[in-house]
Amino acid sequence: MNKIDLNGRVAIVTGGARGIGRAIVERFLASGAKVAIWDADAARTQRTLGELAAGAAVIGCDADITSEDSLRAALAATIKAFGKADILINNAGIGGPNTTTWEYPTEEFRRVVEVDLVGVFLGCKVVVPHLIDNKYGRIVNVASVAGKEGNPNAPAYSAAKAGVIGLTKSLGKELAKTGVLCNCITPAVALTEILAQGSEEHKQYMLSKIPMGRFLEVDEIAAMVAWLSSEDCSFTTGAIIDITGGRATY
Repeated sequence: MNKIDLNGRVAIVTGGARGIGRAIVERFLASGAKVAIWDADAARTQRTLGELAAGAAVIGCDADITSEDSLRAALAATIKAFGKADILINNAGIGGPNTTTWEYPTEEFRRVVEVDLVGVFLGCKVVVPHLIDNKYGRIVNVASVAGKEGNPNAPAYSAAKAGVIGLTKSLGKELAKTGVLCNCITPAVALTEILAQGSEEHKQYMLSKIPMGRFLEVDEIAAMVAWLSSEDCSFTTGAIIDITGGRATY
């Protein structure tokens, strides 16, 4: 593992108790950062904290990313524990059902958009003013290649992740002179619990689209996010960074 210097930094990782989020938390801790896991699954968060055994370097905050009040409380708890926040990783999300657009349950569509897009907006809305005040910050939004290309039978997820891409571009421009950078990654399908929410047919379709012929590893995502969260990432903002094994190269 290459060393990425995050010493002295405080990172927030939404959905950090499992999957991609947990891999990011582990990479950040290995890079010297302190980390606040913001997750709605309090039991899973406590289990993860115990398994990480990182002591005072990591805390868990009960956070519903669809609730602005919940996120403000989590930010207050983070600042109380660590004195500040420098990095925001908007990672929490859900996959939703796999079915055609015209058969997609309306309430499920709304739920996926509320979590996967509105949740990212609220995370940025709550944390960005603190980063601006500190004149330093790094934001990484976890979107998906589905937001670039649109996956069939995943209209809500594809639409929400496309929204995250647009939000990232807008926010990156708004923050360009503040010392706060905002970028987005668009992973191909990775081996996580969210993958288990989909059908086997859908998984095989997504795998067939990857020229490297394998699923993405969560540690590979964590490595990219760690660099985007570092001071070495100094002239990249509003960017959509590909990590798809060659599926999308634009």
